[in-house]
Amino acid sequence: MWIWQQTDWPNFYWDKTVIEPMVRETRLNQGILLGKMLSHSHDKKESMLDTLLANIVHSSAIEGEKLNAFSVRSSLANRLGLSEERPFPTTEQTDGLAEIMVDAVDNLTTPLTLDRILHWHDRLFPEGYTMFNPVIGGRLRGDAPMQVVSGRIDRPVVHFEAPGRQILDEELDKFILWFNASKDDTSVDPLLRAAITHLWFVTLHPLDDGNGRITRLLTDLALAQAEQQSVRFYAMSVGILANRKSYYEILEQTQKGDLNITDWLVWFFDTLNETFAEALKEIDQTVFKTNFWRHVDQTSLAKEQVKVLNRMLDGDFADGINTSQYHKVAKVSKPTATRHLAALVEQGCLMKSGAGRSTRYLLPKVSGYSYPPSY
Repeated sequence: MWIWQQTDWPNFYWDKTVIEPMVRETRLNQGILLGKMLSHSHDKKESMLDTLLANIVHSSAIEGEKLNAFSVRSSLANRLGLSEERPFPTTEQTDGLAEIMVDAVDNLTTPLTLDRILHWHDRLFPEGYTMFNPVIGGRLRGDAPMQVVSGRIDRPVVHFEAPGRQILDEELDKFILWFNASKDDTSVDPLLRAAITHLWFVTLHPLDDGNGRITRLLTDLALAQAEQQSVRFYAMSVGILANRKSYYEILEQTQKGDLNITDWLVWFFDTLNETFAEALKEIDQTVFKTNFWRHVDQTSLAKEQVKVLNRMLDGDFADGINTSQYHKVAKVSKPTATRHLAALVEQGCLMKSGAGRSTRYLLPKVSGYSYPPSY
């Protein structure tokens, strides 16, 4: 029996002693992240662009599709009204992806409707999207059973079967009604609502293809509504991709179970907190880099020195760099590499550690910030 066949579907329940502390922890981490972003980010639209780009590219990667990130970025920049020094050619697909991503996190008060979902789907699959397995965008799936299957054609393994087409319209009406009503329901925690949104919609699986990507758009919409703001500073799809195997496993386990969704909620909040932690590391890395260059006169450095320092500040060589690595990265001779590194130590840009073949050069502490950022 699938979860949607349970008598009380979709009246989900969970172990409050397990979930309520996780919700409080997630709320705290969310507040820390938003506070840091608001205090350190000078260009909110650029931050939003980077986050939405990560969400689009990683959400597609979860489904095994590789997008041209430069094209997606240019489409997003156009949509957000940002200018680029070197815009990349866009396509109907990347323009569509940018449009629906911005809609999901920007139009927070617009009610969810079936037409809105189908418009997202239509933009996800423009005409001529693929010659193989063509998908007609903007319409619900047909009468054939919707199954998630793996294995050999003659011995398929059915991981999940969605509600039949004859009840799909009614099920979607229930979901959409709940989604709109729960947005202002103070008895439903907004983060719990996002987790339920994800599970409920992906279980309905109402489309021939793209169910996962539309599900994650709806989750992004619910999370943006939970923050009561349109600017987003983290991409949960990055965390889902990093945990893709366990993502599919917990979905299968939950969809084969009863209406107790405690395990799904634990997975969701663990992944969301992991996403917050990664975003915080990126912020601290940016702050460290800014503070570092405030204390360094770049005009006194060779361009190769600046290049290597920026590589280190961006996260490369977290354990320090040696002469051979500097020689390869900077494309200078080994004697020049030795001189460059010695000069960087003398100017306080790097610290020398070890001796002989074990010698490494590390980024120093700068105004209370040490590298790499830690928690």
